[in-house]
Amino acid sequence: MKIIFVGTFGLQLKGTMSVRALPLAKALVRRGHAVTMLIPPWDDPARAGQHWYEDGVEIINVSLPPKIVGLFHLWLTATLVAHVLRWKPDVVHCFKPKAYAGLSHFVLWWWRKLGFHSFKLVVDTDDWEQAWNEVSPYSAMQKKFFAWQEQWGICHADAVTVASRALVQLVQQKNSKVFYLPNGCRSIISKIAPAEVTAVRQQWQLGDAPTVLLYSRFLEFRLTRLVNLVQAVAAEIPTARWLMVGRGLHGEDETLKIKLSEANLSEYVRFVGWVTMEQLPSYFQAADVAIFPYDDTLINRTKCSVKLIDLLSVGLVVVADAVGQNNEYIQNGQSGILVPAEDDVAFGKAINQLLQQPTMRHSLGQAAQQQMQENFNWSQLAQIAEQAYDI
Repeated sequence: MKIIFVGTFGLQLKGTMSVRALPLAKALVRRGHAVTMLIPPWDDPARAGQHWYEDGVEIINVSLPPKIVGLFHLWLTATLVAHVLRWKPDVVHCFKPKAYAGLSHFVLWWWRKLGFHSFKLVVDTDDWEQAWNEVSPYSAMQKKFFAWQEQWGICHADAVTVASRALVQLVQQKNSKVFYLPNGCRSIISKIAPAEVTAVRQQWQLGDAPTVLLYSRFLEFRLTRLVNLVQAVAAEIPTARWLMVGRGLHGEDETLKIKLSEANLSEYVRFVGWVTMEQLPSYFQAADVAIFPYDDTLINRTKCSVKLIDLLSVGLVVVADAVGQNNEYIQNGQSGILVPAEDDVAFGKAINQLLQQPTMRHSLGQAAQQQMQENFNWSQLAQIAEQAYDI
């Protein structure tokens, strides 16, 4: 089967194409399909025009047109559509029903309706885009347009693949051909580097301290919750330390530093910032417990976090809010700990319990790793995509 993935943005800055579309494409290639990824790299212009193969997947970063208001969007969409029509695929899988993927879907749908081609049109969504309209700095016109795109794209797809159970419920109201296709494990995360763990702990002056890890963009929760959790652990286990891996998109990590300082908690926390994918396993291994706070919002309920998958895949025990996909990836008391949404008291108690029970940590972590490998590997998930393509 010839399959084309059409992206909404580049491979680098946002995760959908690199951590969702690309591993799915690789798995489909392993199953005997020919897959091309069309990338509109408006947010990664250095790659415009670049073309390469990765594990059998053809990746085309299309050329960017001149930045002329109005013309840019039409030209870039036309470029994506031209590539699709030239390749004559059996299936076009548009990743996100918005922006350039959504525009391409719109043109291709009309092209097919006029009888020029018979390819199948499948849409993928890993977020509820209308929820993002409430928190993103879009103009009123953009919000209205993106909301329309999402609704139109879902309604006019032969099938829709979705990343979360919550999205299944939302999309089924518009399209009955919905396929639950959650995110899967990234193989690079399994490459633990034990020799580097000691260096990480020395670099951040952790010594033998029990260590809690947060791997985050600091967007999924109120920052005051982190202050509450650091305080709860410090009160019961004052030797414990925290590794904060990641950086906020809008300076949230810097704001958190200020809040922790005001609460006299700075000594317990190490802010690492972003680290490379190759370094991540060492930081994960340096921790005893990971946390995944997730406020009960529509955005969080519909998301499918790859960061949580990464943590579980390496066998690190995780404490998380029982919100959205967290309930799919963690079986409470069996492969991690789920606490009632936004209950910081219960969250803090769970962290302290795990820090003091190494046998329990090991058991839960091993179960989490096994579950991820067995139930959320891309080779199996690719079969769900095939079912969508066979509609």
